[in-house]
Amino acid sequence: MNSVFSNKTAIAIFVLPTLIVFCAIVLVPIFISSYYSLLDWNGVGKGTFVGLQNYAHMFADSRAMNSVKNSLLFAAASIFIQLPISLLLALILASTVKGEGFYRTVYFIPVLISTVVIAQLWSKIYNADYGLLNTLLENVGLSRFAQDWLGQRKTALAASFIPTLWQYVGYHMLLMYAGAKSISQDINEAAKMDGASRVRTAFSITIPLMRPILKVCLVFSVIGAFKVFDLVYVLTGGGPLFSTEVPSTLMYTTIFDTYKYGYGSAISVFIILECLVFTVIINKFFKTE
Repeated sequence: MNSVFSNKTAIAIFVLPTLIVFCAIVLVPIFISSYYSLLDWNGVGKGTFVGLQNYAHMFADSRAMNSVKNSLLFAAASIFIQLPISLLLALILASTVKGEGFYRTVYFIPVLISTVVIAQLWSKIYNADYGLLNTLLENVGLSRFAQDWLGQRKTALAASFIPTLWQYVGYHMLLMYAGAKSISQDINEAAKMDGASRVRTAFSITIPLMRPILKVCLVFSVIGAFKVFDLVYVLTGGGPLFSTEVPSTLMYTTIFDTYKYGYGSAISVFIILECLVFTVIINKFFKTE
């Protein structure tokens, strides 16, 4: 076995197929999009080279900047709402509660459902005429709060946050649960013998030892928020009046509705760079000696 791992030729042969596929479906499209982002091109014929003009237009476009702001709000909601809930659930389940396996499965079920299906489900919940949310509010005497949740600018964005938070709470919970379970019980027993409460043990021992998995969850959460597309597209299509538009939906409509392939490619490159920059920042934040 050691001879196999020390044989660089054998390693290269086994890695090559995966490397080829990775380059074909990831690196090559990125380079092509980067090239297209420097053109004024409608998708047909030959484009005109315009340099960084598409990027300058994007940063000067209030609609594009509003979409970036919305994606940052999605990321903030994921970080400050979704991840704390996931961490709390993970710590509770890791403390060997009754029915641990059942709850772990139930919380993870939304992750297995297609995002498009979830968007359709929540669009029915939010429906102004027959939606479950308005019906519930009316039945408990709060009919004054019933409204068209996805049809108003003041509520549409917040209403779009909830489905994606609900869908991926179980995903991050399972990762954190595995991290908490990997911690030796001897450490927790020693803390218990010293008189530390469960809360003190969680904040002083469990969570600090979960730093690597917390970093992974944070990176996944932020990148997922920046790339969100299908849920927003199905729920609102970016409306009303672009109030829920995010860079990915703007990129889609720019390319396939207005045929501005160069400008749409610039938006796609911006999304990639945004994810890369925030990943580097998170890694710097979690870096330890």
